[in-house]
Amino acid sequence: MPKTTTMTIRLDPEVKSQVESLYSGYGMTLAEAVNVFFHQSLNVRGLPFDLRPNPETLSALREVEDMRKHPEKYKGYHDVAGMIDDILAEED
Repeated sequence: MPKTTTMTIRLDPEVKSQVESLYSGYGMTLAEAVNVFFHQSLNVRGLPFDLRPNPETLSALREVEDMRKHPEKYKGYHDVAGMIDDILAEED
């Protein structure tokens, strides 16, 4: 039997519950999924997924940059973060 080590991570309980459910659909425990992630990271010598933002994210980033460059367009907000919080609250 191969030697193993124990790793402790801090994780939002809701996220943990969701990923446990997700990976159980593949017949895997969370520990097995983490091992797969690490092995694949070694195989590709980096993160095993693309970190490039999708077109929607890029559009949102451009909009935030516009907000920073032209705050006069966004009157009534003291800062961009406050405006973004308001927009996100409307979506809920």
